[in-house]
Amino acid sequence: MGRVRAIWRLSFRQTVAHSKQVWHLLRDRGPSQIQFWFIAMAIGIVAGLAALFFRKGIEALQAALYGTDDVQYIHTFAESLPWFWVLILPIIGGLVVGLILHVFTPDGRVRSVADVIEGAALRDGRVETRAGIASACASLITLSSGGSSGREGPVVHLAGVIATRVSEALKADGITGRDLLGCAVAAAVSASFNAPIAGTIFALEVVLRHFAFHAFAPISIAAVAGTVINRLEYGNVTEFTLTLPGVLQFYIELPAFLLLGILSGLVAVALMKSIFLAEDTADVIQRRIKLPRWLRPAIAGGLLGIIAIYFPHIIGVGYETTSLALTGKLLLHEAIVFCVIKVIAVTITIAGRMGGGVFSPSLMIGALSGLVFGLVATAIFPDISGSHTLYALAGMGAVSAAVLGAPISTTLIVFELTGDWQTGLAVLTAVSLSTAVASRLVDRSFFLTQLERRGIHLAAGPQAYLPDTCSVRSIMRPLRDSPSKDDKVLRTLINEQSFVDENTTLAQALPLFDRAGVSYIPVVTDQRAEEIEIIGLVHHVDALKAYNQALAATAAEEHS
Repeated sequence: MGRVRAIWRLSFRQTVAHSKQVWHLLRDRGPSQIQFWFIAMAIGIVAGLAALFFRKGIEALQAALYGTDDVQYIHTFAESLPWFWVLILPIIGGLVVGLILHVFTPDGRVRSVADVIEGAALRDGRVETRAGIASACASLITLSSGGSSGREGPVVHLAGVIATRVSEALKADGITGRDLLGCAVAAAVSASFNAPIAGTIFALEVVLRHFAFHAFAPISIAAVAGTVINRLEYGNVTEFTLTLPGVLQFYIELPAFLLLGILSGLVAVALMKSIFLAEDTADVIQRRIKLPRWLRPAIAGGLLGIIAIYFPHIIGVGYETTSLALTGKLLLHEAIVFCVIKVIAVTITIAGRMGGGVFSPSLMIGALSGLVFGLVATAIFPDISGSHTLYALAGMGAVSAAVLGAPISTTLIVFELTGDWQTGLAVLTAVSLSTAVASRLVDRSFFLTQLERRGIHLAAGPQAYLPDTCSVRSIMRPLRDSPSKDDKVLRTLINEQSFVDENTTLAQALPLFDRAGVSYIPVVTDQRAEEIEIIGLVHHVDALKAYNQALAATAAEEHS
């Protein structure tokens, strides 16, 4: 009995101690946490309104240009328009887009999800504001005038602009800035697709690229706020309506979804590789013929107009064709041709720097490729197969998950877009294989591959990109503090190219220590100056210390 009493006393003391800790936490940090949640809700409302106005703006401008009231069926209506009008609209739209980007961006490039990911990792949750607003305007015009892309990319970056303004007003540090960015992105995605669960996970999985507990509550609050904005306008309805039930012959049919996952991964890679190849080709042609950058989108618009004359289903985000695929209202040859043409149209739009995102096109391409697979599979094995529309649904999730590199959030978005939660096993099976295949053929996702092509190495993780966040100037020891260093040795290191510019980062400094086999390297003034002057030294131990501190801070944030 004495031992039992001792155990009870110990448990009671531990409970009291823990209760005191909780009370101190609530008293000291609780008010600030609650205040941050209110800020998150406000950001969610503003980002949700931005997404809603972006969508309504596309619908209004598209209706005005094409003369239809129901833009959900834009491609059906476009079939009745004069061919020259279908041709000229993307050209005019591309010309306006080119002029906007030429004036308001330094490189004529549309900002999208990849830039938001870069901002979260390298810029304390900040993105470019002027270029971001210009990109949103350009993408709105593109999607309204015949461009073939999606609205999620510009909406996500527009949300990033909102978060950046709030972060600057609050003078937020890196952790807070990233949390605010996650809140805005979650709200924008939730409002754009009426998908609050997927919006929350998208912000964590794709943009922040970690699932920190401290960020989950405010991001969820913002996502709910954004969804409420959407539902006040559109109601609690799903984007797609499935007319045929998805029947899965459990266990027997699962190998088919494994094959669909592999096929979807290859389709996603083909889409991504096509875009990158077209971008490189267009860059070469533009340089050789000295084409003004503001004309590039107009030329792309002309190519899209020619295609749209014969295949108007490429116009806009393509939800009408996606819906036809999900409901099985397309024949086999139609699904194949539409899928190939859509890949070509998306490639032209993005490589032509017209703007827009890749998520909505990947949904359409995935639904079409899944339908093709389903029609073939159910024809070969009719006795053990379910509905071919189930393969369209699974393909839609599998291709888009592979493109975004976001299997969790994409799966949830597919569920929330369709309202069909009973086919989760089929979708998850296909998604798991597609992302596994695609991630080995590109740098994890379309967005991370975009960044990798710009020399920004985020795909490999914090250990690869954190050296770029630490400036040499911040860890440099002034030369006057090292009077014992031999000037002859320093000049020898400079002659051997073992030095760094004061404006560089540890990414350039760390390899030099291994190459030169020294414990310090000189830091010089701007190399563009007429005479290079040694202003300080970077010691190997200081560089490693700064790198380790950055790694520790990242790990602490991700596990907080």
